[in-house]
Amino acid sequence: MIGIIDYGMGNLRSVEKAFQYIGEDAKIIDDVGMIKEADALVLPGVGAFPDAMEVLDKKGLTNVIKDEVKKGKLFLGICLGMQLLFERGYEVKEVKGLGFLKGEIREIETDLKIPHIGWNSLLIKRDTPLLRGLKDGDNVYFVHSYCLVNGDEGDICAVAEYGVEIPAVVCKGNIFSCQFHPEKSGDIGLQILRNFADML
Repeated sequence: MIGIIDYGMGNLRSVEKAFQYIGEDAKIIDDVGMIKEADALVLPGVGAFPDAMEVLDKKGLTNVIKDEVKKGKLFLGICLGMQLLFERGYEVKEVKGLGFLKGEIREIETDLKIPHIGWNSLLIKRDTPLLRGLKDGDNVYFVHSYCLVNGDEGDICAVAEYGVEIPAVVCKGNIFSCQFHPEKSGDIGLQILRNFADML
């Protein structure tokens, strides 16, 4: 079972429905026991970094997520859920993230309109099973004002151009993440979710 973590800040149903559409057993979960039982975890998210970390802490989910990921459980962060994987975020105020990956989340520094909303093309930087079957120029759907900076270049698998280079897919070991919304990205997004499920 793929567990979609509910911390009150994600378009959970659309992520769940996308996995179910491709024939995967996916459930929305929100307690420690179910997080431990799940074969893989997905952390979606829409909203602000500090609020998300506060809710995860209050619900007692932060430590169990850390424990399961450290044990090697397959993990996918989506949009805000990706941003929470890094060391700290600077949205509204400085807040510690989950710290799985090196880097900080800061406001996008571009002359273009913020937030970055809509379809944008991917430039693939390195191989990852998450992007199997994708090619440079494939379009995915973004909605965000903040992005990864000072990350480990070796972890960045794909970027998008938006006046600046935005890390769009970041992966390391059993941890995978997308700054965009695969569940809103049509056939390309479904392929990404299928690739994630196939790693189980």
